[in-house]
Amino acid sequence: MALPVPPPRSSPGTGPDSFGPGPAALARWYERKLGWATEGRAPVRLLTGVRFDVLELPAEAGRALLRRPVRTGPVLLSGDRMGLLVAPGGADELPGLLDWLEWGPIGPDLTALGAGGRITAPALRGGAGSPGAALWLRPPEPGLPPGPALPALAGFGSGGDAPDLVRLVDAAATECHRVRLSRARAGLRDGSASDQPLAFS
Repeated sequence: MALPVPPPRSSPGTGPDSFGPGPAALARWYERKLGWATEGRAPVRLLTGVRFDVLELPAEAGRALLRRPVRTGPVLLSGDRMGLLVAPGGADELPGLLDWLEWGPIGPDLTALGAGGRITAPALRGGAGSPGAALWLRPPEPGLPPGPALPALAGFGSGGDAPDLVRLVDAAATECHRVRLSRARAGLRDGSASDQPLAFS
């Protein structure tokens, strides 16, 4: 009869305070250091709408956004999508902001997760993540209150030093639109003459 294989032991310096690789340590770190609600253990998920919401956009647009002089909060990358953490309630404000900024009719590839949503928890520095797992491009900073560090609408109690959600949404929508136009131009260059729209004079 084969004996069960014991679980691997932590090596020195791999506990939750040193960003250990295990899912339980990962969940504890998010809960204890940041005060974020988690769910599950494989993979660990972070609940949105409690301490933060997430704006999601194509990674290509997100990389261009990060080169602009626009303040963001923590930023994560998950596959071909980038997530920008914003103050709770930001997801509810997104449709109205897009309309107010006159992006609504264009419908940029910009979505949001708010109350009831979940994202896969990115691995922490030095922690082992599964292939294709989310990772932090701009990690959250433990010890900072969540409000002032996250983009929010003015007047929602997030403090005067909070990054501006309106500017962030406008910049993100602009970069999403640029990516869409770039892909459309590339499609026209690669397509046959019959695929191209007719030109009227």
